[in-house]
Amino acid sequence: MIDRRQFALRCAALSIAAFSVCGSAYAAEYTMRISHQFPPTHHTAVNLEQFAKEVKEATKGRVEVQTFGAAQLFKPNQNHPAVASGKIEAAVILSFQWGGTIPEMSVSVIPYLMTSVAKQKAFIGSEASKLLDAKMAARGVKNIAWIVDTNDGIFTSGKKLLVAPADFAGLKIRGLNKLFDAGREAMGASPSAMPGSEVYRALQTGVLDAGLTGVKAAYSRKYYEIQKYGAASNIILAFDNLVVNPAWWSGLPAELRTAIQAAADRAVKRSIRATDGVPPEDIKVLVEKGMQAVALTKAQEKAMADAMQPAVKKEFLRATAPDGVRLLELIDRL
Repeated sequence: MIDRRQFALRCAALSIAAFSVCGSAYAAEYTMRISHQFPPTHHTAVNLEQFAKEVKEATKGRVEVQTFGAAQLFKPNQNHPAVASGKIEAAVILSFQWGGTIPEMSVSVIPYLMTSVAKQKAFIGSEASKLLDAKMAARGVKNIAWIVDTNDGIFTSGKKLLVAPADFAGLKIRGLNKLFDAGREAMGASPSAMPGSEVYRALQTGVLDAGLTGVKAAYSRKYYEIQKYGAASNIILAFDNLVVNPAWWSGLPAELRTAIQAAADRAVKRSIRATDGVPPEDIKVLVEKGMQAVALTKAQEKAMADAMQPAVKKEFLRATAPDGVRLLELIDRL
């Protein structure tokens, strides 16, 4: 049995705890909910968690950033309308997922066009990036960060290393999108669009002869179990755009916008690698699992670029006239 004094003390303690919980829940004046598709271990998801901590510290708790990964709030194709309509304050959208809505956003998947570290750094804040920012603004969202997702990819095969254009002739290969696939078709391959979750089975059963994925993804998806060979290079650049609802953004006090933007800028800097090339450690883990994995030489990359770029650029310009011409000119100057 609990005497009255003990009962009163417990009630007081619960009241204090409840007050503390409520107090912390309502401490923030503003909430910034971010929807994205990445699992917790993904490098962009980790980067966003650091961004959230920095915003809280810089604003002295006035802004609380809440991240909702793994598409738990909205699917990837729902993030843009959710932010534009104000259902959520922010989201991260893969640059090439804009598809036909903003075809210019796919410029970074033109093979070997802007995958160098120098190009990435020069792109941030450039006229080229501002042109694309304006395209997103016209679609009802404000972009505040060009976070680098990846600038590498690996072609996998069960029969041979795919290190030269001639190696792709007649191959059934996993497709990425219409733009990038034009480059593989130019080398004689037959791309087939397929979700990443279905590729392992397709490679295992022979529906596909060859795969394409990120170098780290080749390990996490265990391609080494069914693909003997892998040829990696800095072939495409994918950005994760952190976009916000314009009305919400403009409604923030100026000092809070400044703090959030500064944290976003630091997230961008963290995402850019220090050096060019595929990280050796990413190749090593595949080799240790039995895959004959290599990184293409500069000469091999140039041969691949020469074979793929003309077809991909032609498709890009067809889909983006007239702004595509201007965008390529601006990127060439970086």
